[in-house]
Amino acid sequence: MIINKRNRYLLSILSGLLMTISFPFTGSLTFLIFFSWIPLLILEDSITISRYRSGKVFIHGYITFFIYNIGTTWWIWNASEGGAIMAFVLNSLLMALAFQFFHFTKKKIGSNYSILCFITIWTAFEYLHFRWELSWPWLSFGNHFSIIPSVVQWYSLTGVLGGTIWVLAINFLGFQLFKSIFIKKTSWKIEWKKLSGFAMILFTPIIISLIQYDTYEEAKKPIEVAVLQPNIDPIHDKFAQPLDIQIKRLCNLADKTITKNTAIIIAPETAISQGFYEEDMALYPFYKYLKKRKENWEKASFFTGASTARFFEKRHSRASIKLEGGPGFIESYNSSLLMKSDGTHEFLHKSKLVLGVEKMPFSNWFPFLEELSIQNGGTSGTLGVEKEAKVLQNEELTFAPLICYESIYGDFCADQCRKGAEAIFVITNDGWWGDTPGYKQHMSFSRLRAIENRRALARSANTGISCIINQRGDVVQQTSWWQETALLGKVNLNKETTFYSRRGDILGKLALYVALTLICFSLYQWSKPYFSKNS
Repeated sequence: MIINKRNRYLLSILSGLLMTISFPFTGSLTFLIFFSWIPLLILEDSITISRYRSGKVFIHGYITFFIYNIGTTWWIWNASEGGAIMAFVLNSLLMALAFQFFHFTKKKIGSNYSILCFITIWTAFEYLHFRWELSWPWLSFGNHFSIIPSVVQWYSLTGVLGGTIWVLAINFLGFQLFKSIFIKKTSWKIEWKKLSGFAMILFTPIIISLIQYDTYEEAKKPIEVAVLQPNIDPIHDKFAQPLDIQIKRLCNLADKTITKNTAIIIAPETAISQGFYEEDMALYPFYKYLKKRKENWEKASFFTGASTARFFEKRHSRASIKLEGGPGFIESYNSSLLMKSDGTHEFLHKSKLVLGVEKMPFSNWFPFLEELSIQNGGTSGTLGVEKEAKVLQNEELTFAPLICYESIYGDFCADQCRKGAEAIFVITNDGWWGDTPGYKQHMSFSRLRAIENRRALARSANTGISCIINQRGDVVQQTSWWQETALLGKVNLNKETTFYSRRGDILGKLALYVALTLICFSLYQWSKPYFSKNS
C-alpha cells in the first residue's frame, strides 16, 4: 500500500501518541502498547514498497520517538531545561537510528526475515542502552507493565527485555494481520493461523503470569524495617538548610517510628547532604550526633545516603580532581552509608550515574565537557563509582543497596542478588521533578526489580513515594507525596535466586549477537555491487 506524505506524518504521530498514553502515569492505558508500533510499521512498509529513499524512515521514526520521549518524560524540564533538551533530542535520535537499522537490514536480507530483524535489533538497542555512556533506559518497552505486575510475573525468567520482546512480537504480528486483511483484502478465514498465533502470543504470557501470581508463595523470613521520608525540599532547603537541622529531623522521625524489633532504619539518598571525607567521618559533628541518637535504637542499623569524598595521592579515575594548592586528588561520590548496631560502618558508592548531573558522557576522552555539568545542588561533575555491583550486610541480613537511578537497571540489581542480597533497599530523592509522573514512574519500576529477583523491596524517597513492595511486586504500604512521614513494616528475606538473578539479561546478549550478524550480512549485501564494479 502506497501512503501519501500527509498520512505518513499522521501515522508517525499516532504511533508516538499510543506509546505515550500506554506508558505508566502518562495515560497508563497499558495494553495500547500492543498496537503502538503498528502505524509506524505500516508507513515503513509503504516507504519500502514505494522505493522511497531510506531517509524518510528515519524522519518519521524520529517524529514518533520524539513524541514518545517528550510525552513520557517532559517532567525532566522541571529539574533542568538543558538536561531535558539533551534527553529528548538524543534519545529520540538513538531510537530513530535503531529503527533505521531495522529498515536497512530488512531491505538487504528480505522481508521474510523482517520480524527477526525488528525484534533482535530493537532488543539489542535496549540492551546496549543499559550499558554505555549515554545510558537512559527509562523508556524500555518492558517498563510499560510496571503498574500491572500481575501480568509479568515471568520477568523472574526474562527481566524487562522479555517484556520488550513480547511487545515487539505482538505489534509485528498485528501489523502483518492488518496488512493481510485490510490492505490485501485476504479473508479472515484464510488468516486464522495468524490470528490464532497473535492471540496465543498475546494471552499465553498473561495466563501463565496470573497463575504464577496466584500460586506464588513468598519466602517467610520477616524482618522489621522503618522507612523514613523527611520531605526536605531539594531545590530550596536540602543543600542550603543547616545539616544538623536535617539530621535531627531524621532522628526524630526514627524515634517516633521504630520498635525494639526494628532491624534497620532506611533514610533517603543524600540525607547527609554536606560533603565530607569518608576517612574522617568520626571527626564530624553530625556523626557524633547520629551515633549518640543511635544508642536509643537498640539493635537497629541505620542505612542512609550521603555526599562523600576520598583523597588519593595519584589520579584514581576520571572522577579524580587535582587539589588546588597542594599535591593529590579528590574524588566525590553519591554514597550509601550503613551504620551497624555494633558501632562499625561501611560506605558503598553509586555506580549508575545520572547523565549531565553526576556524569558527563565521554568526558574521559573530552575533559572540557565537565564544564557543562548541570548544577542541581551538592556535588556536580562526574562522580566516582564502584567498579562492580556490591551488597551491604548487617547482623541480620544482606541487602542490595540501590541509589536512585540504579533502581531502573535490572541486570545490575540481579548481580547484587547473585552476590547474596536477600532484600532490596532503594534510597532516592525524586523531589527535583515536582508533582509530576516522574516520581510515580520511578517508584513503579521498583516493582519490576522485586519480581525479577523475588526479593521484597523497601524504598525511602525524600519527598515520596516511599513504600514497601513484596516479592510479587505488590505495593504493600506506601506514603503520600510531599509529606513528612515514615513507614514501619515487614519485609521477607529470600536467599533463593531466580533464573533472571542467575543469568541476567541473557536475552539481550543473544539479541545483540543475532543483530550484529544481520547487520554485518546486510552491509556485505550492500557493498557487493561496489566491489563487483571495481573488481
